[in-house]
Amino acid sequence: MYVLLVIIHVLVCIALILIVLLQTGKGAEMGAAFGGASQTVFGGAGPAPFLTKITTGAAIVFMITSLALAFVSSKPSASSLMKGVKPMKAAPVAPALPAAGLPMGGAANKAQPAPKAAAPAAAPAPAAQAPAPKK
Repeated sequence: MYVLLVIIHVLVCIALILIVLLQTGKGAEMGAAFGGASQTVFGGAGPAPFLTKITTGAAIVFMITSLALAFVSSKPSASSLMKGVKPMKAAPVAPALPAAGLPMGGAANKAQPAPKAAAPAAAPAPAAQAPAPKK
């Protein structure tokens, strides 16, 4: 049922795109005024009434298939891929160890004084530059 609805929906989508692309725009009649050919293939009135009815019908079928697909997809499935699989038992978790150097009892949460900064080392003396070799 679901696959059939998807196939119909895709075909109606393609048809709707093609029908809309066949229709002429609002300013398409300007070409006939300057010597271009007019739309006489579909009759004197052009394709407007015929294509409008087809577009309306395709849009109605599109909406119905969209609602049907949403309805079918929202129902829980009767079968499952995980039906015969047994759940795994959870492995025992070891208790967390305190960080190195901290006593147990929540001392890690207390504010620790900042370590004192070491005195800056003296800057090294600049090295003497050797003269560039002559060529």
